[in-house]
Amino acid sequence: MSAVYKRELASYFRSPVGYIALALFSFLSGFVFINQYSNGSVNISSEIMSLCSFFVVIIPVITMGLFSEDKKRGTEVLFYTNPVSMFDVVLGKFLAAMTLIAILFLNVIVHMIITAFSGGVVNIGSWGSVIVFFCLAVLFTSIGILASALTDTQIISAIISFVLILVIQLLQTISTLASSALYSLLSSSMLSLDTEKINTICSNTAAAISWLSPFSKTQDFRYGVFSISPLVYCVSMALVFLFLTYRILEKKRWSQN
Repeated sequence: MSAVYKRELASYFRSPVGYIALALFSFLSGFVFINQYSNGSVNISSEIMSLCSFFVVIIPVITMGLFSEDKKRGTEVLFYTNPVSMFDVVLGKFLAAMTLIAILFLNVIVHMIITAFSGGVVNIGSWGSVIVFFCLAVLFTSIGILASALTDTQIISAIISFVLILVIQLLQTISTLASSALYSLLSSSMLSLDTEKINTICSNTAAAISWLSPFSKTQDFRYGVFSISPLVYCVSMALVFLFLTYRILEKKRWSQN
């Protein structure tokens, strides 16, 4: 695993990908910070949560070539023919991507230091937002790795991860729309349901969809209210996506043999 990790981490800076991700993240974080600083009210939690919404762009850039580039070059055969665990390969690539994200996050650490020395507030909520940032990064990176394993083309991989991450980011909005659509459907149907029962069905549907959103589960962290269940949810979902990636690669490995 360590060999795969070192190879992938080094490859980020032997190609434009690492520098593009660094430039993009620096621009976005700098823009949000300067905009707040010029208004005289720096909110580190708000900056971090704004950056979380940009994962829909940043994560596909970082993960799109992790497996699809190996397929393009034909080097994926080395993983299939060598006596190495495919899960070690997946985990090594995942950790390399997370290391790059940690390097990108140094921008925010600098902003936190500037805020503290400028008399701004860096409180428990700020550190809670940091935890949210990395929980979401773990989840979305695992999605990006799965997307990269599904296709031979980096562009298609980026599109797949972009769509999946966007859907997850919009789950709360989707829950509201689904509830409204279901209400209209049940109200106009011939089931003769009373209004109270329809409202109950719609609210339960919205709650079920919203429950899947990692943003709704972790929103209390930015206010300094911590709990273990959101962390377990994000890590568990990330492990599910990594396991699916492993199974896809393992299936291809057996087909090579």
